[in-house]
Amino acid sequence: MVKRKTRSRRMYIIAFCFLAYLVFCQSCMTMRMGRAKAAGFFSTAGVKYVDSTVIVENHPLHYIQTGDCGKPTLFFIHGSPGSWDAYKQYLTDTLLLEKFRMIAVDRPGFGYSSFGTAEGLAVQARLLAGLIKKLDNHTPVVLIGHSLGGPIAVKMAVNEPLSYQHLILLAAAVDPGAEKPEKWRYIIKQKPLRYLIPGALRPSNDELWLLKQELIDMQPQLKDLTAGVTIIHGTKDGLVPYRNVPFMKKEFINAKNVKVISIKDANHFIPWEHYGEIRDALLTLQL
Repeated sequence: MVKRKTRSRRMYIIAFCFLAYLVFCQSCMTMRMGRAKAAGFFSTAGVKYVDSTVIVENHPLHYIQTGDCGKPTLFFIHGSPGSWDAYKQYLTDTLLLEKFRMIAVDRPGFGYSSFGTAEGLAVQARLLAGLIKKLDNHTPVVLIGHSLGGPIAVKMAVNEPLSYQHLILLAAAVDPGAEKPEKWRYIIKQKPLRYLIPGALRPSNDELWLLKQELIDMQPQLKDLTAGVTIIHGTKDGLVPYRNVPFMKKEFINAKNVKVISIKDANHFIPWEHYGEIRDALLTLQL
């Protein structure tokens, strides 16, 4: 009898821990900055900002905007996982504020944009393009994409070559040959295992599993890119290999110009670890 009670108690504890973990998975690791914290961040920086959500094709797209509404637009697209606050340092930079309107978006599935529901490259590109149209101020638009945000920027630019003046591609994953999808991603994206993946890692896993085929599908379109392009990549990027750089140079045959900034020995996290070089590249844009 005592053994049976002990066994039952253990089962209750295990069940409780499992349920607690499920709750944790749904509510934690969102990798987004709360609105109160954002307000405090911009207040401390002394920067006025807009925190808003626009509906595009029934999808809520959340974004943060700073700078002069009449200036050219820098449109920041984060990687996977992530949210608008990946670019918070740029949004409060005094030199950039003098020259640009800046918008950092929560991509579909992340931040406050339908959190948890991943979309493919084509859908994300179409939705973000729709957001830009709704926020159009009739000035040049520059797309800045880091990591998976890079191919989304490229997809937007090949879909509508005349809509974007320039692309800044930061450690961008564009070469399908460099993508090696891990087979375990497919396994854990299936029910019920997917519910064990916490927070923003779930939509991230979903979109990363799809990426290689989407890059294969996009490759024939790369010749349609006509905007200017600046490629910034670390030579020791272990997540998105440097081989993406010669691939893009080879494929962007109709780009207005292609400039490469190779950062020696840098890893994948160049938006934060090499902020100065990237900020300078933005400031020297001729729009």
